[in-house]
Formats: sequence, structure tokens, C-alpha cells
Amino acid sequence: MLTPLITTDILETERLKLRIITPERYQTVFRSFNDQELAVYFGLTTPEALEKEKERHRKGVTTFNKSFLNFLILDKGSKKVLGSCGYHTWYTEHARAEIGYALYDEAYKGQGIMKEAMPPIIRFGFEVMGLNRIEAFIGPENEPSLRLVKRLGFTEEGRLRAHYYKNGRMEDSVVFSLLRDEFVWEEV
Repeated sequence: MLTPLITTDILETERLKLRIITPERYQTVFRSFNDQELAVYFGLTTPEALEKEKERHRKGVTTFNKSFLNFLILDKGSKKVLGSCGYHTWYTEHARAEIGYALYDEAYKGQGIMKEAMPPIIRFGFEVMGLNRIEAFIGPENEPSLRLVKRLGFTEEGRLRAHYYKNGRMEDSVVFSLLRDEFVWEEV
């Protein structure tokens, strides 16, 4: 499957602008921007976060059959980057991707930002990227994320033991999926 031609740079919701970051745009930004511009563009607030993003770039972000498509979440009024949401593990040959999301500041949590941002991003995944399956891997103690994906119609499939390394230890993941024919189109 080929990477789709993206004809717009931004999706919009009532309060948010969702700026698309493709692998090509990601490479262009890193070639063109200095460190300060990179930090502003990606909403990075610490030198450590900038170094982590630069290391990700150095290691490469795509392979012959795996890619990503991400969205920076911006507040419409202030244009401040609040977080990101998108497909960081996109298996192009198999029409499936893992969705991930994060808000960059605790102050933004509990305001329904992800609940507002995710439906158009999910729709984009099915309509534009041609996905058949969207997966979410969530830590079993991450109650807000567990509630969010359930509200969006994801189905719990099971648990992967010692699935990822976080905070100095291996943690489990609860596996969720949403299939194209399960998505409630008229609500988006």
C-alpha cells in the first residue's frame, strides 16, 4: 500500500487545529529549522524533549513497510501546541496502525481535548490512510485512556505482558482495536 497523497495540512474541530506531520514533512522540518524553531513547531518545552525528538529523527522514523502519520494538536485561539495524536506504527501493507496520543501539560488534561481530537483523526485513518484496523496499547493503570478508547468504540482484546519499557521497568499493555466497519461515521 502506498502512502496516501495528503491534500490538506490541517483538520479542525470546534476548539482545535490538528496539524498533519507526514514523514516527508518531518524530514523537511528537521532540515530547515534550528533548535528553537523545532521546539516551537513540535511544542517541546524542555531541552530533554528536544533531544529525544532529535534522536528519533537520527534513528529514522520509517522503514520499507512501516510508517507514521501524526497530528500536532493546537489550540485555535492561542495557536499553542497542546499535544499530539496519530499513528506512530503504521503497517502500510496490512492496513493497520497503532494510535498514540499525549497532552504536553497536566493543565490540559480533563478538558475533553483528546475526546474532541481523536474522532476526526480516526476518520482520517479510515478514509484517507485506508486503514482497516486501528490498535491502541494502554497501560492497565491509565484509567483516563482506558475510558477514552472505550467511549470511542474500541474493543478490548486482551493483555500483553511486559510489553513496553516505561519509568525504568517493563509494563503490561491492554490491547484495544477499532475496525473500519465498527466505526460510527455519523458521529464524526
